[in-house]
Order: sequence, then structure tokens, then C-alpha cells
Amino acid sequence: MAKTGFSDSKPLLDLHKKADERRAPLRTWANACGPIDRWQPVEVDESRMAPVKVEPERRWERRLSMQTSEGIIMGFHEDSRTHPADVDGCVEEPVLLYPHGLQGLHSLQALVPSLLRREVEIALEKLGLIWDRTYAWDMFLDMMRSQTWNSFPSADLPQHFTDATRAVLVDWLIQVHEMMHFQEETLYLAIHLLNCSLRLIKVTTANLQLLGMVCLFLAAKKEECLLPEVSGLCYLMDHTYTKHQLLRMERKVLCGLKFDLSYCPPLHFLLLFASIARCSAKMVWMARYLLELSLLEAQCAVFLPVQLAGAALCLSRQVLQEPPTPEGEAAWCLASSIHVGSETALLRIMHILANAATKANTRETCATFIKFSSPETMHVSRHPGLKNASALLGICT
Repeated sequence: MAKTGFSDSKPLLDLHKKADERRAPLRTWANACGPIDRWQPVEVDESRMAPVKVEPERRWERRLSMQTSEGIIMGFHEDSRTHPADVDGCVEEPVLLYPHGLQGLHSLQALVPSLLRREVEIALEKLGLIWDRTYAWDMFLDMMRSQTWNSFPSADLPQHFTDATRAVLVDWLIQVHEMMHFQEETLYLAIHLLNCSLRLIKVTTANLQLLGMVCLFLAAKKEECLLPEVSGLCYLMDHTYTKHQLLRMERKVLCGLKFDLSYCPPLHFLLLFASIARCSAKMVWMARYLLELSLLEAQCAVFLPVQLAGAALCLSRQVLQEPPTPEGEAAWCLASSIHVGSETALLRIMHILANAATKANTRETCATFIKFSSPETMHVSRHPGLKNASALLGICT
């Protein structure tokens, strides 16, 4: 049905063939990650740090759950002298980071210390997501708000589609994305558009591959500087569909989405958390691998991007078990205060990702496993810690 490139004719997406027979040759994964300094630990320049305005006395409460060995969610609250101090600052109960849910995000600025705000501004500037630090915090608040607009009430797909069929299509899109040398944000946007389209417009099984290619094409129009020719996209699909069919499907998708292509990918939250938490390069690569595995899982579509990013980073930290340092632990606690949602939701995502990681090398949809097994990605997909299913799943139960 589809070809692996512009010069050979090996079928790429054929459900009747084995994985090795339909897999596209993957290039060395380098430019999709962007400049390597985008995810390097942030070094704070003390000479550029402005004096911090004295804030009312506040206190940290570390909220632990009996289900985990360490806290995932941190809460920050105004200090109340009318309440007695808790023993060791711990509150043994499952909680939401924001007491009033996501509707209280407009007051997020009042709930976090000035230290976190400054770290967010530095991280966004370091990652190249902003040009002027003056508006960094406002942009961060907008990222937090806008993600709630694109959530799905359930992971259920139309009756004639299955999770396995969707996984095969996503795996194929990952391979095409690699061959086209697109940015990584393009892939996340394409899968988001695919999830939306499957729920908003009527598509037959015969046109599922066409829908996937159109979603990738629309994502490229939004994220990329150079676009492929429509005829080239048809060639990749072995001319199963004509240019007219592709463009007609593009109009159908755009009308179904009401031309709304806005989306804040979980990758941005992941890079932001990792920068604030001073994570090592290997931990970031591991988290990116786990995060991309979530694209293959249809049940992950119901979670917010910030939850997926937080769960991937937490699981990466558990897998690698890097020696802790006082500075690193303090930075991790600061980054953990941004996680939105219940601890139960994060544990559920970690369980899904751990299960996917332990089976990634044996599944037919293994393009992500191959991508992250290269030296450039520090061979994170082949890490021995991912092979111990019982230990990984034990963390998340």
C-alpha cells in the first residue's frame, strides 16, 4: 500500500505482513530533537537574577500517598497560623494540586512561589519557546489553560476501528515522520489531529491511511518550514489514493476541526519540567521515549499533556535510579509542584507506559523502540531496567 521512500518500492503499511517486512528503514534520529541544548540542564546566572520581592510567609506541604515510595505531587499554600503544623509537613491523603481543579488556574500565580515563576521563565527562554522573558509566565499560564480544551471524554474509538488498527497507523506515521525529517512537535500534533478526526468525522477503514497522511500533512503545514509535494505523499501511499482524494480529505478534516489546529504538545511540558528539575540528558531521553510510546496507546488520549509529561518523567526517574543529590532533589520537588491532576491519574499513566515499555521490542509496532535504540538517543529503549516488567509495574500499583 505504501512505500518507504521516493526511490524504492517495499510495502510499508500492510497489515497482512510481518513487522520486519513492512517496517521502514529509520534514519539516525538527530534533527527531530532540535538543538541539543534545548534539553540540557539550565544553569542559573546569578549575576542576571533580579532581587526577589519579599512574599508573605508560606510553607511547603509534601503530600504523600501510601501507594508510592515517594511523593509525586507537591502542594504550595499560604501559611495559616491558625492551623497547627503537620508532623514533618506530610499529609497522608490523595489530593489534587489545585483544590478547585483546573478552573482555578487563573489564580495559579498566587499559589506558587516566586522561585518557581523565575525558574519557569528561565527554562522557557533556555528552551527557545519564548523570545522575551517578560511574557514567559503568561505564556506558561496559557499553556496550562489551553490543554484542557483539547481533552477527550473517553478513549473509545468508532465501532469499526480498534486500538490495534490505530496503533499500526500511528507506527507507520512515526516512520514516515522520520523519513521526512520533520520536527518532533509535528508528530505530536499529527497524532492529536488524528485522534480528533476519528471522533469528529466519518471515515471508512479503507481511507484510514489517507486520514493519517492528511493529519501529518496538516501538522507539517503548521510546524515546518519546508513541505513535501502532494504527489510525493501519494507515492508514499503507493498511489492508493490520488492527489484529488488527499486534498478533498484535507478539506474534510479542516472543516470537521473548524480549522482549529492549536495544540500544546506534552513534549513542551516534558522539556520544561526536565529543565526546572535539572534532569540529566539520559533521563530526558528516557522520558521522551516513554512519552512517544504513549502515542501508540489509545487510552492515553484522555489524559492531559501535562499529566503525560509528568508521568513519563517520574517513570524515567524510577527506571534509571540515578544517585540523588540535595540540589537535584530540591529542583525535582520544585518541578513536581507543576503537575496538575490526582496522584491516581499519574500512577495510572505510569502503569500504561511501563507495560508498553516492557513489550516494545516484541510488538509489531516497534518503530519508536528502534528510533530510541541509536547512540544519539543513548540507547534508552534497550535499558535493562525496562525489561523487568514486574519491578516496573510494581512501582505503579
